[in-house]
Amino acid sequence: MLSETEIIERLKVQDRSVISYLYDHYSTALYGVIVHIVQDTNLAEEVLQETFIKIWQNADVYDAQKGRLYTWMLNIARNLAIDATRGKNYKKSKKNQSFENNVNHLENKNVHHIPVEEIGVKDLVNQLDVTYKMIIEKVYFEGYTLADAAEALNIPLGTLKTRLRTALQLLRKKV
Repeated sequence: MLSETEIIERLKVQDRSVISYLYDHYSTALYGVIVHIVQDTNLAEEVLQETFIKIWQNADVYDAQKGRLYTWMLNIARNLAIDATRGKNYKKSKKNQSFENNVNHLENKNVHHIPVEEIGVKDLVNQLDVTYKMIIEKVYFEGYTLADAAEALNIPLGTLKTRLRTALQLLRKKV
């Protein structure tokens, strides 16, 4: 077993065998932290790989006075995982399913459903002011999260929430 000092020295001189040693001894712990943040095993594996690349490339900036090696590696893993969740692809992958996907899912399960058009919800929504109509369509029919809908409509999240609440109150009055 290598000491922390030996690992650091070998990292700083780019000894390739030490990266294998680090992976064997720390990958499980780092992966656990990453997968907890990104909640996706495929993405977690990619982030873990990026973590070890970054550790390898930045070994010369590690400062033992600021903390232990494991803590430094853990911070790299955590930061990369958080960065991954901020990416556009991640947000799209976590977006709610579209209305059509839910209907198809129900049809495949042999659950009787009535299309939205037949129960008149779409007609009621179409009677709303355009401002409210767009929000209802994004959130309920297109499956956007509130944050994604706010971004797509280019309005603050708080404003979207207020307008959504108002739109739902207006719809309740129409029923």
